[in-house]
Amino acid sequence: MPEFDSTSLWANLMLEGFQAGLAWITVLRKRDAFREAFQQFDPERVALFGEKEVATLLNNGGIIRSRAKIQATIDGARSFLAMREAGVDFSRWVWDLAGGKPIQNTAPAPTTSPLAATFSKGLKGRGFKFVGPVIVYAWMQAVGITNDHAPDCFRREFCRNALVS
Repeated sequence: MPEFDSTSLWANLMLEGFQAGLAWITVLRKRDAFREAFQQFDPERVALFGEKEVATLLNNGGIIRSRAKIQATIDGARSFLAMREAGVDFSRWVWDLAGGKPIQNTAPAPTTSPLAATFSKGLKGRGFKFVGPVIVYAWMQAVGITNDHAPDCFRREFCRNALVS
């Protein structure tokens, strides 16, 4: 479903990074633990995490305990806040790159796209990690930037008509 809230877009991107190399169901089953561990994905709070919080997270069996992915989330919070401090609204940046509305795919869903590569490059340039084109494309699907719902899916038309608020 199309997501337009900046913090929700960021949180979903961070979860996609945790999914890298794993089955998506693994992250889905751990969503509540991730929300608790990362302070409801409040970027202001996550950006303040230091080595003590990293150590706590590495001992939290409810989440995926990858130091690199945990650090990427903390750094991602800092990058998100740096964008905001520079006057760049994350949602506006995302949806402007996407053309202001969900992209309608009619063929079988790909695993990446030229837009995913553009997002990946832009995110990496801003300090984000675990944002390669395949991860970014999965995120684009999850947050409704691309409408890859099957033609007979009841959500396809809703996504087709969603516009940036």
